[in-house]
Amino acid sequence: MAVSPAHDTITVTGITATGFHGVFEHEKRDGQTFRVDLTLHTSTRVAAASDDLRDTIDYGALAQAVVAEIEAGPYDLIEKLAGVIADRVLAEFDPAAVTVSVHKPQAPIPVPFDDVVITIHRERA
Repeated sequence: MAVSPAHDTITVTGITATGFHGVFEHEKRDGQTFRVDLTLHTSTRVAAASDDLRDTIDYGALAQAVVAEIEAGPYDLIEKLAGVIADRVLAEFDPAAVTVSVHKPQAPIPVPFDDVVITIHRERA
């Protein structure tokens, strides 16, 4: 039985940067902290055999790309930010699929809360 090449995952959590996303003017003006967690669905077989960075996803480059997208925009919705990040990861890092969670812990909600998180899953078309 053949094993699907996308059964492995690479996960990077807590990528943090200041973004200017939100529906309110003060969010776009003042900015706030956004945190992103990623899970890339890919094969790690070649990298495991070669022990060579060129055969896997460069986590540093991946994190830098995510920070660039957090700092871009602005977007009204974190759903849009998550989609933009997913599109870039699929295009630049070539996983079979990616799961992106965007955290907005300082969302303007008038009651006590810990975090707002949107999670999306996108697969290569």
